Amino acid sequence: MTAPLQGSLFDQTDELLLGPLDGLRRTGLGSGAWLDLLPGWLRGADALFGELAGSVPWRAERRRMYEREVDVPRLLSFYGEGDPLPHPVLDEARAALDAHYADELGEPFVTAGLCFYRDGRDSVAWHGDRTGRSATQDTMVAILSVGDPRDLALRPRGGGAASMRLPLGHGDLVVMGGSCQRTWEHAIPKSTRAVGPRISIQFRTRGVR
Repeated sequence: MTAPLQGSLFDQTDELLLGPLDGLRRTGLGSGAWLDLLPGWLRGADALFGELAGSVPWRAERRRMYEREVDVPRLLSFYGEGDPLPHPVLDEARAALDAHYADELGEPFVTAGLCFYRDGRDSVAWHGDRTGRSATQDTMVAILSVGDPRDLALRPRGGGAASMRLPLGHGDLVVMGGSCQRTWEHAIPKSTRAVGPRISIQFRTRGVR
């Protein structure tokens, strides 16, 4: 059962419009890792949430953990290189990110992974996107969030409490770059508060998962 979306009081429009990326603010995390943040990059984000929630072919997964299979606590969908994205504004977002980070990244974002957090019980555990080239090379992962805000927690790799929490939703953009996937971990913790659903769209480069 998906909780109802609580619409943003500051974004009461169905018009989808991306803002400029010159408002991104960078935070250095140390060891070559950094994070860029731009709240409210997408205007009309609640309308996009509704379209994605209803049209994306979401799938539930099970994974083996501690010698038994368990449900993955979120719904997933993945668009590989060359696959058409589920909404034109996501093509616009990826093109804008490619242009903005072209000199620094040196390659385009080519895949999009979508996660649907239906309520506070859905989550993702501490991890870094270290499958593929990102295990040994610097990269970027850009995340656009629509729906109700959920905390993105970050901490240095190696364990411990979260060093940073960013409530992301309603069109917010965060980009994790440099060594962030190797030297830091991130998570979406479960929440005991009454929170509505959120969809995150993660843009990645070739060979990074």
